[in-house]
Amino acid sequence: MRFDRIRLSNFKCYEDADLHLDTGVTVIHGLNGSGKSSLLEACFFALYGARALDRTLEDIVTIGAEDAEVELWFEHAGGNYHIHRRIRATGDSAQTAKCVLETPEGSFDGARDVRNHITSLFRMDAEAFVNCAYVRQGEVNKLINATPTQRQDMIDDLLQLGKLEVYRERASDARLGVKSVLDDRRGSLSELESQIETKEEKDLHGSLNDLESNRKETEADIERYEKQRDNAQQTLDDAKNVLETYDEKRDELSSLEDDIETLQTEITETEQERETVRGQASEIRERITELESDVDAALDETELDTATEDAIDARIAELDAKDEEVSEELEDARMKAQMFDNQASNLAERADELEKRAQEKRSRAEHLTTEVESATTELENRREKLTELDTEIESQRETFEDSPVEFGEADDHLESLRVELADCREDVTECRTKLRTAKEQVEEAEELLSAGKCPECGQSVEESPHVDTITEDRKRVTELESQLDELRERRTELESKIETVESLVAAENRVHELENNQQNVEQLIDSRETAIEEKREQVETLREDAEELLSDAESRTEDAAELESKAETHRDTVEELEREEEVIVESREQIERIRSLRGEIEDLEGELESFSEKRTHLEALNDQRRRRLAEKRSRHADLAETYDQSRVEEARENKKKAETYLEKVEAELTTLRERRDDLIDRIGGVRGEIEALENLRDRRDAVESRVSALESLYDESADLQAMYGDLRAELRQRNVESLERMLNEVFDLVYQNDSYSRIALDGEYRLTIYQKDGEPLDPEQLSGGERALFNLSLRCAIYRLLAEGIEGNAPMPPLILDEPTVFLDSGHVSQLVTLVDSMRELGVEQIIVVSHDEELVGAADDLVQVEKDSTTNRSHVEHGDSLVELLG
Repeated sequence: MRFDRIRLSNFKCYEDADLHLDTGVTVIHGLNGSGKSSLLEACFFALYGARALDRTLEDIVTIGAEDAEVELWFEHAGGNYHIHRRIRATGDSAQTAKCVLETPEGSFDGARDVRNHITSLFRMDAEAFVNCAYVRQGEVNKLINATPTQRQDMIDDLLQLGKLEVYRERASDARLGVKSVLDDRRGSLSELESQIETKEEKDLHGSLNDLESNRKETEADIERYEKQRDNAQQTLDDAKNVLETYDEKRDELSSLEDDIETLQTEITETEQERETVRGQASEIRERITELESDVDAALDETELDTATEDAIDARIAELDAKDEEVSEELEDARMKAQMFDNQASNLAERADELEKRAQEKRSRAEHLTTEVESATTELENRREKLTELDTEIESQRETFEDSPVEFGEADDHLESLRVELADCREDVTECRTKLRTAKEQVEEAEELLSAGKCPECGQSVEESPHVDTITEDRKRVTELESQLDELRERRTELESKIETVESLVAAENRVHELENNQQNVEQLIDSRETAIEEKREQVETLREDAEELLSDAESRTEDAAELESKAETHRDTVEELEREEEVIVESREQIERIRSLRGEIEDLEGELESFSEKRTHLEALNDQRRRRLAEKRSRHADLAETYDQSRVEEARENKKKAETYLEKVEAELTTLRERRDDLIDRIGGVRGEIEALENLRDRRDAVESRVSALESLYDESADLQAMYGDLRAELRQRNVESLERMLNEVFDLVYQNDSYSRIALDGEYRLTIYQKDGEPLDPEQLSGGERALFNLSLRCAIYRLLAEGIEGNAPMPPLILDEPTVFLDSGHVSQLVTLVDSMRELGVEQIIVVSHDEELVGAADDLVQVEKDSTTNRSHVEHGDSLVELLG
């Protein structure tokens, strides 16, 4: 299997790319980040779809594009295949709009059907593809870093042994399931037999008759006790009524006594409160006298004659008017000071800005002058490049002077020669087959003749009329040998012609490429000449502008100094007005203090009046309480006369006796009811046991039959599990031996270090490296480069094992290495080149390597250069014929 062609549209960094891939070693070369790995990812995505991505579908669509397309053409088992996938992006999501696989047998439509068919075709899914043939960037040590169990699972899955383990596990699960069910059934059978034996030992029917008799006697005792309980309950209710009546009277007497005591306490407390209010009123009068003295002292410090409200309001209004006048003057002075200060600052800043702009224009003019000089030099180089292109185009066209075809016809002629060569190869194969058959007939005939038998019928030569046919067979062999030699000569001749015409096709392609480059260079020269002239004009303009800006800056600096002087004069005025405003504020505060003192005096006078009203209220409240106290004392005397203590004692005695009897009878009734309920439950239990005994006998018969069937099934599942396990162990051992042999062959071929003797691989895929002195090493103990090279050797050995297959050759994809030199130094890179050459010699049809290493590039059969345009951030690919051309 090999890739023929990959075409991309709006796939990641590729707006439009079309790459043809040939057999042999292809190296994809380019700077980091240019999009090399994206080409391999596109091939992987074409085969397996979203399963091949480490990200979502949205990430593969070029930013700003509505859809992306990937097409892959490949050959497999002699047939041609074509996959076409289109992804449509809508908003923040993307989905597959088209997925079609065209095969020699027909077409498959839909992502799932295509992926399933590819998996079936290659006998590996996306994960197996990565583990076998595709060493992705950064995963060169994936197999060596894996645990033995992980490595075992990877390789077993690739060799199709995972299915046997799945089958074995299924058989094991089935066996365990049968064993679990069998043990459960055996336990159930034993338990059933034990239960049946236990129940049969009981006299269930006799127990039932005894229980029925006991139940009837218990129900009669319950009925008698319930009648006596009702009589005692009536006596108890009568006694409770008498006690409740006398309890209410007693509670009322107690409540009246509490109320009398409370009223007496409240009257005393209220009298004390009246005395407290009288003292507080005296203190307020003294405070009013002090405040009036403070008001007189404050008046002496102001221009007021009296502290009346009208005089205070008039003085405050006068101060407010004066304050407003001063505030207006102050605001005007501040505004003018700020205005002149801002104008001065703005002019100064503008002057600085003009000077900076003048300097920037001078710098820009100097920079443009340097660019003009550089562009002029580059322009001369471009003109020289144009002359070189003319010379090379003429040289490439000269190759057609003595050729069998005209310029422009080489591609068609090459295709016709390839068709003719394919026909010739088929004729060679057919002739070789006929010759082998004819020789076998002659050899068989000669053996029969030597034994005295006829080659036609096997009879004795003396009696057979067909002995002369061997001469014709020998003649047929001679003719076929001659025909085969002629066909081989014709094939060699066609191969030689194809090689010649292929060079002509390459020359045609080179001419087209050079002519396109020539046109691009001519256009670039024209655009550069225009750009140079424009830049020279810009230099003159920039220098003139710089001089004008400097002159303007000097003028603005002088104006700024004059404005700053005016601002300072107005700031002095602001300070004088602020001092005058402070004097007005102090006078107003003094007037406000007098008003505050007057207000406090008024509040105290109001509070004094409130205390007088409160004393009057408290006196009226005490008179009301004294009347209520006399009423409650009268009610208490009346209730004390009607209370009979002897009747209360009699009721208490009856209540106690009734409660004692009820407590005893309820306990007896509870016991009898529990006995009756227990007897009913036991009767039901015995009847249930009789029914359960019959059910147990039926269930025992059914379980015995089931146990017999499960024992037979358990033996069969154990045999099946053992068969799958033995088969997998045998196949794994065969593959381990082959893989160990191939791994040592590959490692010996590429690793030229005398420190190591061999590599061992056990049945669990654990790897051990032995030094020359016999000391074992874990692969993790190797250096970074040695470990990476060891892992690549392991990958190639697995690839070889899969290529040979379990039985016959297996279909294999190209061997793909994405940046395999990341962890390698220069010496190990040489060994990697040897490894790649060895895989090609072993028959790997196509090897694709992504690398920027020059040594790997030099080992390539085909070179692909990947470049990214820094302006558009888009990548493109082109073929190169040699390392010199690629790096030139």
